[in-house]
Amino acid sequence: MKKHIFKTIAKLNKKVLPSYSKKDDFDLRNASKAQMAIIGWKLWVTKNSLD
Repeated sequence: MKKHIFKTIAKLNKKVLPSYSKKDDFDLRNASKAQMAIIGWKLWVTKNSLD
């Protein structure tokens, strides 16, 4: 059940949230706090959807 919910959230994230890995000039060291929060959220959801 938990895994199914996280997979659904991951699909929603992919459609709604921006993808920073596709940007050539994006540098993680210069990311704003909002960008870091989005990256952290996507990482947490992905980790839980794979478990």
